[in-house]
Amino acid sequence: MDILTLSHVYKQFGNTKVIKDLSFSVSEHHVFGFIGKNGAGKTTTMKMILGFLKMDSGEICVCGERVTAGSPKANRYIGYLPDVPHFYPYMTPKEYLSLCGKISGLTADQIDRRSRELLHLVGLDGISRRIRGFSRGMNQRLGIAQALLGEPRLLICDEPTSALDPIGRKEILDILSIAKEKTTILFSTHILSDVERICDTIGVLDNGHLVLEGKLEEIKNSYRQDRVLISLADSSQNDLLIQRLSALSGIKGCTKQERDVIVRFTGAEESKQAILRLLLEEGFSLIKFELLEPSLENLFLEVVK
Repeated sequence: MDILTLSHVYKQFGNTKVIKDLSFSVSEHHVFGFIGKNGAGKTTTMKMILGFLKMDSGEICVCGERVTAGSPKANRYIGYLPDVPHFYPYMTPKEYLSLCGKISGLTADQIDRRSRELLHLVGLDGISRRIRGFSRGMNQRLGIAQALLGEPRLLICDEPTSALDPIGRKEILDILSIAKEKTTILFSTHILSDVERICDTIGVLDNGHLVLEGKLEEIKNSYRQDRVLISLADSSQNDLLIQRLSALSGIKGCTKQERDVIVRFTGAEESKQAILRLLLEEGFSLIKFELLEPSLENLFLEVVK
């Protein structure tokens, strides 16, 4: 089941067309990585999904409910974590969640149960100090708890790991990985390694167009180029290695990368075996022989202008 669908959405500000015929869908319990350069239109798209901005044309539906700008109907299914969440600094985490629960119309029992569950999930249970002293990472974790308080079917996260150190990023990604068991996540970011870690499907936005979409593994396989990294004990032999390899059939090219050699070949098993035989017969002392997987960064650079 698709939790979120966008169909032929357009948006412009003045004479500037920001979103151009944007269509995609996100399936239930998936993490959708929404990727693009700064200014690609990611935040504008999320604001339209939330009903904060009116689209010029097209349709957005959340759980089958059509989104209308200024109307909160579809938002009952959505939890939202902005890139920089803001809180009342004089409150404790539990007090803040209690306030949000009352505003959302939850009962006292629901607020108590959900607050305890979520504060435990984000690692803030037992913390009674005021929010004003929280680090950026703690604020992000509290923001996730607030966004999940109403048990949304769609969680929208706008750059949730930006400006966090590696430990803070790992903590947020671990939380989102657990959260996807109960909700669907739209994950907007420019940190591609985070996308590779937790996202099931991706959409790459460039200049208002979706230029790449699908399951991450399927996209990688469709863009796969058979490449192998060879690292010799004596890197001064790299030029000789490239000369020998270039004479083999099935070799598309060789390039030096620091102390290593990257070899592109036809993909046939015979080509790979020929490379290995040459290494053995020519007496090259081998440290590493690694078949390279296509990276999301390479794909992104290929499709984004």
